Amino acid sequence: MANLGKIFVSLALMENSNKKVLFVCSEIYPYLPESEIATIGRYLPQGTQEKKKEIRAFMPRYGCINERKNQLHEVIRLSGMNLIISDVDRPLIIKVASIAAARTQVYFIDNEDYFKRKQLERDESGVFFEDNDERAIFFARGVLETVKKLRWAPDVIHCHGWISHLLPLYLKKAYKDDPIFSNSKVVLSFYDNLPNETFSADFVEKARFGAVSDKDLELLKEPSGINLAKTAAKFADGIILAGENIPSSLVSYCRDRGLPVLKTKPKSIADGSYIDEYNAFYDQF
Repeated sequence: MANLGKIFVSLALMENSNKKVLFVCSEIYPYLPESEIATIGRYLPQGTQEKKKEIRAFMPRYGCINERKNQLHEVIRLSGMNLIISDVDRPLIIKVASIAAARTQVYFIDNEDYFKRKQLERDESGVFFEDNDERAIFFARGVLETVKKLRWAPDVIHCHGWISHLLPLYLKKAYKDDPIFSNSKVVLSFYDNLPNETFSADFVEKARFGAVSDKDLELLKEPSGINLAKTAAKFADGIILAGENIPSSLVSYCRDRGLPVLKTKPKSIADGSYIDEYNAFYDQF
């Protein structure tokens, strides 16, 4: 009987041995129009799942997403929490939809104040939203809180887009003692669309949370898009350069930190072979 018990334990470990990858994306097709990030956000999770890894995918529920057409519905058991940002309670609503062809689900972080508007990051006149800093804070914390509720421990968290760039900081500082994230490593994909605008002057004050200190946020004293990216890299475990025109100062910052860096070639994006490259990169961690 003792040997039989050992066999059952071994089988249970085998069942749970597949690497778990969490994708945190600013855009995913078909919920948003095709773009480099949206297309990767659509096909990378599917390709990763086909390689026998477990996956979850998150994105913001922007107001331009047609909920009826895309069959989004609220997940009541995951919703109902409030996140305090700038001394205001902000309800966290979680919605979900399925991409049938990919056999994947996408979770949506929603809040009426931050994501009801139809535009992604700029208004109809092209002006950068004043509260984009708060939207990034809400999104990063919302993803981590939802993953906790799912009780699903990711081995790798792959972040795409500036709105995900506070997640590495919060993971490594505010959630460092949470057993769900005890083995999680962060991979960042940088693209050519870092914001040229600056965020609000009090970004640092708003972003403090849990064990996050002013020293952790020192780069954001000058709250630019590139400094937000560097803050993400400061707490990351690996970097993917997915664009051709990423600022050299950001690339140097990542290399100076001794982080593993993967440079994506346009050809591999075009022919889909980047999926193999990215999965091999995940397996380093």
